[in-house]
Amino acid sequence: MPGTYAIAVAAGRGTRFGGETPKQYRMLAGRPVLRHALEALLRGGGFAGVVAAIHPDDRGRYEQAASDLPLLPPVHGGAQRQDSVLAALEALAPFEPDAVLVHDGARPLLTPDVTGRVLAALAVADGAVAALPVADTVKRAGASGDIAATLDRSALWRAQTPQGFRYGPFLAAHRHNSGAGLSDDAAVAERAGLRVRLVLGSEENLKITTEEDLARAERLLLARCGDLRSGFGFDVHRFGPGDHVMLCGVRVPHSQGLIGHSDADVGLHALTDAVLGAIGAGDIGQHFPPSDPRWRGAESAHFLRHAVELVRARGGLLRHLDVTIVCEAPRIGPHRPAMVERIAAITGIGPDRVSVKATTTEGLGFTGRGEGIAAQAVATIGLPL
Repeated sequence: MPGTYAIAVAAGRGTRFGGETPKQYRMLAGRPVLRHALEALLRGGGFAGVVAAIHPDDRGRYEQAASDLPLLPPVHGGAQRQDSVLAALEALAPFEPDAVLVHDGARPLLTPDVTGRVLAALAVADGAVAALPVADTVKRAGASGDIAATLDRSALWRAQTPQGFRYGPFLAAHRHNSGAGLSDDAAVAERAGLRVRLVLGSEENLKITTEEDLARAERLLLARCGDLRSGFGFDVHRFGPGDHVMLCGVRVPHSQGLIGHSDADVGLHALTDAVLGAIGAGDIGQHFPPSDPRWRGAESAHFLRHAVELVRARGGLLRHLDVTIVCEAPRIGPHRPAMVERIAAITGIGPDRVSVKATTTEGLGFTGRGEGIAAQAVATIGLPL
């Protein structure tokens, strides 16, 4: 929707969740919850821009979670949700938005259909809220904890995010009601007399509030990506002058180097081809031609990261990576833990989902003669069904 911007609210401290790490930065299927929420916004809205409101103390966490995403610079949120949203609205003012969508950074499983329903409703209303009708019987408790009344649930809904609004009236409402301590953005709009429509949300669009929520979100995410696929990669580089080799993103001292157009990292090259193969996206040479001078001496981490982003652009998940280095020397064992950590960092999955192995060819073939190093890899991914 042209002229529409999105705000991800991620300045909270998650006191109900507990622990030292705010819930929006906890890991979900190998990546921060906030990363999932931001990618969901980018996939589903066609927004002119997306901005996050973050806590000033979380800048480092945010930079790591949002790395490489096409986002506007983050803004510092305030003590209350209203403060954070208002700060983001003010930051967007120079862009003169037509409309704005506000989404919780702790809701990682937003789908494009929910976003689309909220945006479509703005054609006939000042605002729109994703919500679910209450299905359970609702009781009102008295002071003693006994039931005081049974409420009519027919007109009751549970509000979610995203919540969308026409920008000008919504900004004015936030400015006028600053500090009111209202629980969500629709409440701000309601107090200003704006007409806000309810649209159907999703049971999967849960907000991470407890450890149980996080576990449920992981189950839902893995089930959503149930189309499991595998890809195979293989690469070879010969030895040449040098004092080290790059293997799986780690600098390993050696009496020779490896010759290649980039940094000649056979491990990361094989992994890149494996990931590309799993989604039928060709090979590394098609995406990064050796004839292109831009990739001369380039870090191979860039290649693998690109392949993984292609998986995520399709709403998929990287489930596991397994790479085997074939050489007589250098010894891989002492560097294996660092290689696992580096691959995990590049791809954004947990180290427990990365395997690095090594073997020799017992003196046979070009690797046995010490002429070069080979690597083979297998990638397992899940795509939406």
